[in-house]
Amino acid sequence: MFASRATHVELSGIRKMFEAAPSGAINLGLGEPDFQPPLHILEALERAVRGGMNKYGPTGGLPELRSAVAERLSRYAPVTPDQVLITTGATQALCATTLSLVDRGDEVLTPDPGFVLFAPHITLASGTPVFYKVRKNDAFQPRLDELSELVTPKTKAIIVNSPGNPTGGVLDRKTIKGIVEVAEDNDLLIISDEVYEPFVYEGRHETFLGTYDKLVYVNSFSKLFAMTGWRIGYLVAAPEIVKTLAKISYYFIACPPTPTQVAVLAGLRGPQDFVTHMVKEFHHRREMIVGLLSRIEGFDCPWPKGAFYTFPSFDFELTSEDLAFKILKAGVICTPGSAFGAGGEGHLRFSYANSRENIAKGVEIVSKVAQSLQ
Repeated sequence: MFASRATHVELSGIRKMFEAAPSGAINLGLGEPDFQPPLHILEALERAVRGGMNKYGPTGGLPELRSAVAERLSRYAPVTPDQVLITTGATQALCATTLSLVDRGDEVLTPDPGFVLFAPHITLASGTPVFYKVRKNDAFQPRLDELSELVTPKTKAIIVNSPGNPTGGVLDRKTIKGIVEVAEDNDLLIISDEVYEPFVYEGRHETFLGTYDKLVYVNSFSKLFAMTGWRIGYLVAAPEIVKTLAKISYYFIACPPTPTQVAVLAGLRGPQDFVTHMVKEFHHRREMIVGLLSRIEGFDCPWPKGAFYTFPSFDFELTSEDLAFKILKAGVICTPGSAFGAGGEGHLRFSYANSRENIAKGVEIVSKVAQSLQ
């Protein structure tokens, strides 16, 4: 009945946990800010809807929003509006990019552990994901010699993600330069997922923007403005790439939602103190959750430099999925490391996009589960 492309991908390990979660479980699993978008954005959305901004718009996004995105990114590198494509979230940007640029038999280097969408998108495009390791002992930076050794005549692209999901790792300038050199030496594309760009707690965010011509940069407003359900993201690439991706996007979505684009534009033009406050709060929660998890015997919790996840390893005679389900049965949702690839086995991902009170309660439950396994 189903096409092979539908049967070759599995349900996300994140979704498996949520579907099995008991009522009232504490959510330390989902990567979704627990804030509401700021009032001026909500008011802009209401004005847009009441004012009739409910029709189709340009496939590439509202011109005013494309210009505002280009202006925002100018802090990193010169960007023009014709390099910007507005999408229905970063997920659609990544999918359109992969389907447009990856062909049957192409290989794409992708991080392990890495975000759950990367490998399935490659598979759906009839490509082959080839995994490069990012390890806790390397601060989740890829080893450039290993990355280079994975390149074959079939390699088409390298996917990078910084700040990283699930690890919280942040690529440094030296590593970015090395990855660009690997891509240049082998004429590869770089697809850079930087949706957690605002959430860097040590140093500053280092970007691939402006480092390489054959780059597709992906970002989103979901985390920046705490609007994950609004589904507005964007990508930046050379104008000729953007034109092709817009053509593909048309046959998926026709256009991004018009009223939410208007609201996002108000967010970019308005005060940014909401973002500053939210990042500061996540910084406090990071300190809290790492401190609490580090006290649990059998857990080793490195400091995440970005995003809002911790990715501790554990020392129990269980798979990560088995341990995650034990914790779930006790009343806390987390994600098994194996959901993010073979390199995630022996780890759990905890999101600290929840209140300090819930973090404290949740980690206390995790501690009791760990004690029962000693």
